[in-house]
Formats: sequence, C-alpha cells, structure tokens
Amino acid sequence: MAINWQAEAAKYEKDLLADLTTLLRIKSERDIEHKTDDAPLGPGPAKALQAMLALAERDGFKTLNVDNVAGRIEMGDGDEIFGLFGHMDVVPAGPGWNTDPYEPVIKDGKIYARGSSDDKGPSIAAYYALKMIKDLGLPVNKKIHFIIGTDEESEWVGINRYMEVEPAPDFGFSPDAEFPIINGEKGIATFAVNLKNIAAKSAALTLQQFTAGIRVNMVPQSATAVIGGQLPADFDAQLQDFAKANHVTATTEAKGNATELTLVGKGAHAQEPKAGVNAATYLATFLNTFDFDPAGKTYLHLIADFMHEDSRGHKLQINYTDKVMGELTASPDMFDFNQDGNKQIMINIRYPQGTDASQIRDQIESTLGEDLVDVTINGHAQGPHYVSGDDPLVQTLLGVFERQTGLKGHEQVIGGGTYGRIIERGVAFGAQMPDQENVMHQANEYMPIKDIMAAVAIYAEAISELAK
Repeated sequence: MAINWQAEAAKYEKDLLADLTTLLRIKSERDIEHKTDDAPLGPGPAKALQAMLALAERDGFKTLNVDNVAGRIEMGDGDEIFGLFGHMDVVPAGPGWNTDPYEPVIKDGKIYARGSSDDKGPSIAAYYALKMIKDLGLPVNKKIHFIIGTDEESEWVGINRYMEVEPAPDFGFSPDAEFPIINGEKGIATFAVNLKNIAAKSAALTLQQFTAGIRVNMVPQSATAVIGGQLPADFDAQLQDFAKANHVTATTEAKGNATELTLVGKGAHAQEPKAGVNAATYLATFLNTFDFDPAGKTYLHLIADFMHEDSRGHKLQINYTDKVMGELTASPDMFDFNQDGNKQIMINIRYPQGTDASQIRDQIESTLGEDLVDVTINGHAQGPHYVSGDDPLVQTLLGVFERQTGLKGHEQVIGGGTYGRIIERGVAFGAQMPDQENVMHQANEYMPIKDIMAAVAIYAEAISELAK
C-alpha cells in the first residue's frame, strides 16, 4: 500500500507543536556552575532530556537515560542498529531578541524560540516520524536507536558518555543541519591565543578591559571595552562616524574615571562567520587607531590587523581549500582582556581535509609572533568527516528527499559539526530546507512550521526505507 507521507504527517501537527512548545520552554543551556550529581551539565540540559524521554514513554517507546547527560528512544529489533542523533541543549540566548527566547511564539507560520531550529524542532520532527511508523505498524527489521545528547553545542560530554557505555549504531543520521544532505563535515578546533607579558609604558589611554563572546561557536554580537585616560574631544564623533560607516551601533558610558564603550553587530553560527557582524573585531579596529598602553595596543593590533573581516584566515596565513570540502573558515569568537589578568582570544576554525589542527596552531603562532603570543588547541580537535556520495545511506536519503520535494538532491559539506560524525557511516539530514534562512545561534531563532511537518514526512519515509 502506497503511503501519503505528507498527509499522514499532517495529522500530528497539533500534538507535535504542543510537545515542541514544552521542550522549547526549558532553558537547556549548559550550566556547569550549577551542576549537581544528578545534573552534571546543569539543571536545564537534564530537564530537557527527561522531558524528551517522557514524551517517548507516554507514547509507548522503551527509553534509556544515561547519567542525565544522554538518552535513547528505542523501537524495532534486528542484527543492525540504525541510529538517529539529536540534542536537547541550546546555545545561550544572547541579546537582540524581540520576544522571550524561552516562551515560544508562533507568528507568520514560524515558531520563534531558542532551539526551534537547533535542534529541538528537528529532533521533535524525527521523533514524530518514529511515532508515525509505530502508529502505522510499518515493518522494522533493525534496531532503531534515537540517541539524545545534551552537550552538542559545547564539549559533547553526553554523546561521548553514551558511546562509552552503549553500543554504537552501524549507520544513521542526525536531524541537525539542512537538506538535501550533509555527508561531509569539516574539522573543528578552537585555538586559544594568549598574549605574553609586555612591559608597561605610559600612554594617553589604557585599555583596562576588553570582553566579547558567549560561546566559541558563536560570532559575538556585542563587545565592550573599558578605557582609562582622557579621550580625545572628538572621540564620540569619530565613534559614531565609524558605526554609521560600518552598519553597527555604538554607545559610551562614564564608569568613574573610565569610559565604557559598547559596540553591537550581529551574531551568527561560527561555521559561516560572514553571516554575522563580529562586534569585537569592529571595536578593536576602531580603537586600534588611538594611543593605548603597550599591552592594550598589542591586543587591539592583533585583532584588527589579523582577524578583522577575514573569515577564511588569509591574514593569519592559515587559509586552505580542498576541492571536496571547500574552504577553511576562521571565526574569533571570545575575547577576554584585563590589564591585570587574562589577555586571550579564542578562534574557532573549521578546516577541510588536507590540513590539521597542529599545522594550523603552528602557523597562527608563527604569523602573530612567538615573542608576542602562545597559541594552544583548546580542548579536543575534531577531524574532518566524510561519507561517500555512493554510500547506500546517502543514496537512500537523497532519493527520499527528491521524491518528497521534487528538488534535485546533491552532496554537501559544511563547517558545522553534528552528531552525524560520531560514527563512520553517519551523516546529517535536514531539517532546514534549501534556501531557507539559517538562523541557528542567532537572536530571534525560528523554524517554519511547514518545514517541521515536511521534515516529519521525509524522516518517516527515510527511516522506513533504512530500517525495513
């Protein structure tokens, strides 16, 4: 019997939106400052995981909770394990929202909330696809494990813990990217650039503080500098001229004997820095023209001359292009300068096959100057991942996409990192539709409801094909 996947999916829209709203209301940002033995990543991620598993238990699925950092929804049986990989954690909401990021709002056919497109919306679409298969009684001849993580936006604590104690799927996909498919992901590494000690010397101005960024995978939307000393009489006029010319906003405020300057740009996902306006590099570029103390001047110079408006790493001399995976991208995302403390810049880099994190580290340090900085790889670098376009997994998923949308499927490589890379035959598949605006990690994140429901239908057919 032929199944009208779209028509079947449409029957679930009301229930799906109710369940999605429940998940979106949970502030599931990583919060280890408030971690407990029962919530190792903070109360929000654990609560969101529990809520997702509770939906599955309500609907008759078997579930597993791994230390409140990961979980599993199960159906089917067989010798092979087909995996789905989603996550319940979200990046911090950040500034610039027109509505409460944790009180979902539906407007013009879109649901607005942090996590609506990354990744609670796509995850609930995949869940309802499983539910539809179950409700229709379709044959399943493999084990299906829908694995839920709670730290995808940071250190992958949840998924790594899961893989330590539970069997890895043989193949599968993550609903955490875009259609038609993502069968290649660049390597990801964050590099900490630490300024070495510089002898003090009197100057007209002192950079007391410079701060920006809330996560290493987010282009900073705002940046703040605290400046000591007597500013030039026309400083405010210069600042506003700069802001107008560069389509940013800037304000100043007296702070005792100092001045606090805040510049606002546009946040974005670090996988494509061009989608944002990096407030920190613009602020440093403006301040770099003034007479600052040696440490402050050097810090501003490194940012302005080597990192501003250079998303492909040419100024750092790390640019690299692979014919399959494309260009390296570089996004300086966190800044922490204190005259009497840290003087650090964190650069998030997505790199194709053909280079590696060690080479990149060496070149950054060489370019900036070993006498000025120490450069280290922050945490664990993830190498590039690629599944051949000839793989039956890729061919099946592209076939389903083409049948349901009428659009031509094709391979894609992204700079983003998804759980799809956790297994050898893992890819990312939706749920963002082609040509749809990418608002992941941005203020006013949303997902069109019609796209969520389309993803339910696509996922249901895809899972049915791959697990039969």
